[in-house]
Amino acid sequence: MRSKGLYIGCATVFYLLTLLSCNLNSAKRMLKPLSPSVFQPEKYTPPRPAKRPKQLVSAHGDVRIDEYYWLNERENPEVRAYLEAENRYADLVLAPVAALRERLFEEMKARIKEDDNTVPYFKNGYWYYTRFEVGKEYPIYCRKKETLEAPEEVMIDVNALAAGKPYCLVAYLNVSPNNRFLFYAVDYTGRNLFEGHILDLTAGRLLSDGFSGQIAGPTAWSNDSQYLFYETKDPVTLRPDKIRRHRLGTEGTQDPVVLEEPDETLFLTLSKSKSGQYIFVNHGYTNNLETHYLNADEPLGEFRLIRPKQKDFFYEVEHHGAHFLIRTNWEARNFRLMQAPVDNPSSENWTEVIAHRPDVLLDGMEVFRRYVVLIERKGGLRQMRVIRWSDRKEYYIDFGEPTYAVSPDANPEYDSRMLRYRFSSLKTPNSIFDYDLETRQKTLRKTDPVLGGFNTNHYETEFIRAKVRDGKEVPISLVYRKGTPRDGSAPCLLVGYGAYGFAYDPAFNRDVISLLDRGFVYAIAHVRGGIELGYGWYDDGKMLRKMNTFYDFIDCAAHLCAQRYTSADRLFAAGRSAGGLLMGAVANLAPQQFRGIIAGVPFVDVITTMSDPSIPLTTGEYTEWGNPAVREEYEYMKKYSPYDNVKAQDYPHLLVLTSFADSQVQYFEPAKWVARLRDLKTDKNTLLLKTNMTGSHGGASGRFERLRERALEYAWILGILGMTE
Repeated sequence: MRSKGLYIGCATVFYLLTLLSCNLNSAKRMLKPLSPSVFQPEKYTPPRPAKRPKQLVSAHGDVRIDEYYWLNERENPEVRAYLEAENRYADLVLAPVAALRERLFEEMKARIKEDDNTVPYFKNGYWYYTRFEVGKEYPIYCRKKETLEAPEEVMIDVNALAAGKPYCLVAYLNVSPNNRFLFYAVDYTGRNLFEGHILDLTAGRLLSDGFSGQIAGPTAWSNDSQYLFYETKDPVTLRPDKIRRHRLGTEGTQDPVVLEEPDETLFLTLSKSKSGQYIFVNHGYTNNLETHYLNADEPLGEFRLIRPKQKDFFYEVEHHGAHFLIRTNWEARNFRLMQAPVDNPSSENWTEVIAHRPDVLLDGMEVFRRYVVLIERKGGLRQMRVIRWSDRKEYYIDFGEPTYAVSPDANPEYDSRMLRYRFSSLKTPNSIFDYDLETRQKTLRKTDPVLGGFNTNHYETEFIRAKVRDGKEVPISLVYRKGTPRDGSAPCLLVGYGAYGFAYDPAFNRDVISLLDRGFVYAIAHVRGGIELGYGWYDDGKMLRKMNTFYDFIDCAAHLCAQRYTSADRLFAAGRSAGGLLMGAVANLAPQQFRGIIAGVPFVDVITTMSDPSIPLTTGEYTEWGNPAVREEYEYMKKYSPYDNVKAQDYPHLLVLTSFADSQVQYFEPAKWVARLRDLKTDKNTLLLKTNMTGSHGGASGRFERLRERALEYAWILGILGMTE
């Protein structure tokens, strides 16, 4: 126990010295004073929901009192009335920046080429692409047969489907192997409750086929185009737990279940090999634990198991010739590549293709008949390693910037030697390249247009590292306009996520230009819980090491101050979903470090949510956050759960955003959090809750409506800084 106490003591001293250094440096620099905030929240009376204390008893007999538990009553008119009252209050407080919000919206919208197309990709005899029309919110999905000069076939115009609907999301498009039928799913609720449809592209009409339950994800066609395999959800928890087989031309309400996952901590997901020969069903959530496979030529056959699930044993499968390729963590924390014969792929027949490397994460792969492209992470950035099957000669693709985001794009053709990938950086707009794996020739197919006079040469990017309290070095990606002073006077927006092994790659965001051109530094803290520095980076920021995520972010903020990129009185933080949890935790732990914090759809009521298996996603996330039924995990959650750690102290300005229909983080988590903050905080800073009454976890569904949400966030930041001109 002493070593633990010594660690905490040293960490505290380190952190206090860092903050002291940051504050002393700020004082010495004699920073120019900030204009006062334009907001006057004290002029208005914020809503106060009724307190109805409820005793929550843990599995261990502990009692917590939740005075706002009743806000989870979605159908209660009082709940809706409270959320709408918060919206009205927020609008009153935000009135001084109403004109600025509109200017920001028009500014961001003006950067978009409204009549734009994606780069067409070729699959099975057709060129597929998506286009947008001037003034329209939603995409139009199209194709052309054989050549790009052929007549256009409009498959789905989402604008027509969305007419008169406050929310519309079309997903999971999948054309049958005979090119005649298109499956798609549409959600009008914002809760990911998708209904499936099959469109006869030849006749131009919907089939009368129905589907059992709510569509949960991607689908897979049999090779004769007569059967469709699809996922459905548990109606309460929305967990994808069944795979069904649908015969074309049938009504479908009795589609048979071909695989079911009873383990409530696992989800099922479908995929089809690029070769088109096999259908895979993966069992897992944050990682794959088990895979079944079926020959797509034999849709009435039985799915066969490759290797049964085992705790902490992960693998995923692709097909190549006579073998399955298997990316696995078996005796390889950062994963290695194995292969197994298709006719007997059990693990005793696995042989190594690519060995494990402790400093490089094998993050994925693109498999072609003659090549494999390995997606790796090293030093915080992605790289692509090309290997030719015939002689195992290999090389890396060069991208030429210090910090960037790169990923494979549409690569549906197994026989191709052309790799399509997308590249961007914090100053380079998204670009689509075709790369000849044989000649190593790179062809730029398109760079997304950014209108309004944008010039990438006006901006500077950096990739730095902050030494945090336990000695680790956390990467930070930065962008700012050239000429931005490095004396602590620049305002800064620092963003982060740090969960599920999700990498927050430094990709281009055209909206951020509105801040950069107003003198901001924009920064991404690649904190633990993500996977930027390998699987260990993820593992060191989850479960009983989750506090590392929060401390990393706080120490990155202090580092930016100490290195004079900004100062605490002009530093803002933002995060969404699990990144919203991050925001809630740092608001409790280090409120003095930030001027303002934006928490989007924040997962802030960790213990209560993780104690309720009926809430969507809960059971599948026991391996991410812990299970409160386990005493040690429960006690650890109590240390950081934002709702349970609100206290009487000064908080920074807070803008909290949620959606009433959100199925991933329920609206009542941020609503309860804001209500408790109003009870306990001792400052007079703004505290606003804005609820999108028709949006989803991602906010509004239309491309322009999403910009209005971003304009709100930026106007709030600028209003606090008094930068409204």
